[in-house]
Amino acid sequence: MERILRVNMTSRTAAFEPMPEAYRNRAGRWLTSSIVHDEVPPTCHPLGPNNKVVFSPGIVTGTASPTSSRISVGGKSPLTGGIKESNAGTGWGRRLARLGIRAIVVEGQPKEKGFWLLKVNARGAELEPADAWTGKRLSEIYPALLTRFGGKEKVNVCAIGVAGEFRMAAAGICFNDQEGRPSRYAGRGGLGAVLGSKGLKAIVVDDSGAKEIPLADKAQFDQGRKKLGAALGAHAITKPKGALNSYGTAVLVNILNEAGGLPTHNFREGRFEGAAKIAGEAIFAGNKERTGAEVYNHACSPGCVIRCSNTWHRSNGSEHTSCIEYESDWAFGANCGIDDLDQIAELNLLCNDYGLDTIETGGTLAVAADGGLWRFGDGKRAIELLHEIGQGTPLGRILGNGAVVTGRAFGVTRVPHVKGQNMPAYEPRAVKGIGMTYAVSTMGADHTSGYTIAPEILGVSGKLDPLNPDKADLARNFQYATAFIDSTGHCLFIAFAILDIASGFEGTVEECNGVLGTKWTMDDVARIGKEVLDLERDFNRKAGFTALDDRLPEFMRTEPLPPHDTVWDIADREIDRVFAS
Repeated sequence: MERILRVNMTSRTAAFEPMPEAYRNRAGRWLTSSIVHDEVPPTCHPLGPNNKVVFSPGIVTGTASPTSSRISVGGKSPLTGGIKESNAGTGWGRRLARLGIRAIVVEGQPKEKGFWLLKVNARGAELEPADAWTGKRLSEIYPALLTRFGGKEKVNVCAIGVAGEFRMAAAGICFNDQEGRPSRYAGRGGLGAVLGSKGLKAIVVDDSGAKEIPLADKAQFDQGRKKLGAALGAHAITKPKGALNSYGTAVLVNILNEAGGLPTHNFREGRFEGAAKIAGEAIFAGNKERTGAEVYNHACSPGCVIRCSNTWHRSNGSEHTSCIEYESDWAFGANCGIDDLDQIAELNLLCNDYGLDTIETGGTLAVAADGGLWRFGDGKRAIELLHEIGQGTPLGRILGNGAVVTGRAFGVTRVPHVKGQNMPAYEPRAVKGIGMTYAVSTMGADHTSGYTIAPEILGVSGKLDPLNPDKADLARNFQYATAFIDSTGHCLFIAFAILDIASGFEGTVEECNGVLGTKWTMDDVARIGKEVLDLERDFNRKAGFTALDDRLPEFMRTEPLPPHDTVWDIADREIDRVFAS
């Protein structure tokens, strides 16, 4: 039976509730945004007692569906002041789904200082003191936690790092990967700070004795699963030893650099002269040189067939960090002017250890360089600043609260953000559709809200001119489709295959019908996506957001971006048209 686990940190109780009828078919982002919309006062303080953190596995998470082990985390963001959903690939959500738990809702705040750990298993859920696990790097505590509760084959761990304990707005929520590393993050929006404000350090899920996910129509589920699996195995981007499996998401470094859309030196240029030194191809070649073997990437979670997560090795062949995603590679690389993979790897490792979102942290370092705290390209000094955040020094507290706070503290006007969240690794003056996504996203600047890079740069579903400003319909449709994918529990990267291979798209919908017993068609994808976005936009409107919040920074309208020498030239009325209908 599907249940909701409600954890009250004021009374320190954990109790199960039946799934409300109104939420019967909702999961993942659809459910987290529904609960946040219905239960969280939009004007509440994000770190106050009335905010909540909601965890929900997707509709097909926990089944045999390929690449479907995503967990959605929702709440009111301390970074943007609006609604937030961030998700990660991890076995944690899969175990939760197998226990029949559709959502965990964490609410209230402790009456006294301290941190707690929540244990969830087939017998129930209970809290225990967690102060022994605080103030340490996550690479120190994850092995001990996994060992104590039965090992990585039996349990998965979700936890916040010291950044979350300090309630920093750049703090994410960490999950272990299949090797036990603290490396899988619901990173964006500062939800780690919200969990820290609840006094909840960690959640350990043990699905021993759990039953298989019940299927309403096994034949239809299997039909859909096979269609999607075939599409993923055939597409050039997602197939075994394809682009993502070979070079990881960092394969995009050279591609975006060539397109003139790789933000460099805090969004001053669209090309980075050191791009080839840090790209996915360089990671692959460097690993081969250092290990003596071709190192293909691994799966972030059970059932992942795309396998895009890389590992970078030190010069002696030992593991340095996993994984250097494109966004992290760019954030500490081109955006900070650093072309040394070892320094980028160390910055990535420190974010994993301290519990920080790499995109916000890299963006913050770039703003700090403009503020005179360090020089672009000085990787050694960037690493020192990361330690300031991890130690919670006065300077670290400023940096740990993100790019906007850092810009205000040091008088920097060049802060590339929307709604308080730093922009990811795609320059909107060179790729106009992703700029529209940044502008209108309910989450602040967020490429995963609607990944128009697929057609604009990669030619998926037909090649579009990235400099063409007529992108309102594209931005809307991609956001609706993305909201649906985020609700299924699938990785967003299935979009590459299902946009080009219609049977894969059909299979994704058929899988959901097989689990839920629904009769959805492909036309329902946009309907469900719109419902999710309507909930999120309504929350933000009640929180005080207006059309003026759907705007890119002033400097992008006036400062031409090399090499195209283009500005952000999309009229406000076009931005407002995206969700006008």
